[in-house]
This record gives sequence, structure tokens and C-alpha cells, in this order.
Amino acid sequence: MQDYLIWTAVGFSLVIIELMTGTFYLLVIGVGALAGALAAWLGAPFIVQVAAAGIVSGIGTWWVQRWHAAHRTDGDQANAIDIGQSVLVANWINQAEGTLRIKYRGAEWDARVKPGDVAANAVGAGGTLHILAQDGQCWVVGSNHRPSA
Repeated sequence: MQDYLIWTAVGFSLVIIELMTGTFYLLVIGVGALAGALAAWLGAPFIVQVAAAGIVSGIGTWWVQRWHAAHRTDGDQANAIDIGQSVLVANWINQAEGTLRIKYRGAEWDARVKPGDVAANAVGAGGTLHILAQDGQCWVVGSNHRPSA
């Protein structure tokens, strides 16, 4: 089988798989593989094919990462349905640092109190707080229903 056919099959496979994920990373890597296919079709040696695929994939991945970072908003950090929802304090991990476990949607989650929210730090186990944001796998909670601007 010709090299350009292998590159083309890999490229189209990655693009098709990308249609199921929606992150655009596999799309640009698939386009990189198609650049390798073009280099192979033009008769370039294998190292040039790999370099073409790598350069196009690298630039595309860098661009997608920059695009995602530029278009990220606070609303992307947590689902809109979660912001403002009430949660129960299960127990404090370290009340001085503001870290605790909360009960939300039938499960326990790690959470931290929004810095400066003195009222939230005073809530004991079984008390109610509200989701303000999400920081990775940790909820940011506070005594207010909505985050302040």
C-alpha cells in the first residue's frame, strides 16, 4: 500500500472520530496526517512526511488551545444549572482553610468556600450553602445564591 494512502486513511479516521468528541484537537491532528499524505503523494521521503504531519498538527493544536483559552468564560466553569443551587455541608475538612465536603445531587463532593465569605465559614455540618462556581473538580460555595460581579 502506498504511503499516501495510509496517511490519508489515518487522517480521515481522526477527522471522523473528532466528529464524536467536538474538541477540535483530533481534527487538527487529522489535518496534519493529511499534510503527511500530501508530502507522500509528492514523493517526499518518510522523514519529510512525518515532519509535515508534525508541524501542521503542532501548529493546529497550539491554535486550538489558544482559541479555547481565549473563549473560556466563567460560565464554562460550571453548568448554568449548578450555579446558585443549594448544597448541604457534610463535614469540614479544614474550616480555617475553607475546605469541606458537601452533599449535592445524591453524592458528596469536595468544595471550598469563596475567599472572604465569613458567613459561609460559620455554617456547620448540615447547614446550607450555594454553588458559586467550579474550580476543576472542586465546587466553590458561599452564603450568597449568585456570585458577585
